[in-house]
Amino acid sequence: MKMSGNFNKRILAVDNAVMFLNSMKKYLADTPYTLYCETSGHDALVFLEGNSVDLLLLDVEMPGMSGYELAGRIRQRGINTPIVFVSANAEKEDVAKAEQAGASGILPKPFRASQLIAKIKEFI
Repeated sequence: MKMSGNFNKRILAVDNAVMFLNSMKKYLADTPYTLYCETSGHDALVFLEGNSVDLLLLDVEMPGMSGYELAGRIRQRGINTPIVFVSANAEKEDVAKAEQAGASGILPKPFRASQLIAKIKEFI
């Protein structure tokens, strides 16, 4: 049975790796979260023009626009939704850079479904 407290919470995941997005969809299939996926920073910004979400999961390293740059543009638009960077790089300097870009947290890659869900629950 799904809990009504988190029901229909909307999450936008942005990652240029479609296989990774598909894994996240599988991880969240039986949860009360609705996952939207975009494969570029540009597409994410277009999505956010017409949609609101409760959490953003952003890959750091993407062609064209990095997750850091995307986060900056999201914050410039006055969107204060929590941002979690999903990155294989979780060293001290990466964490500092993420915080400067407006991140609420970091989820190191690779991760298990339980780790993803625990991180989501921290923020929504």
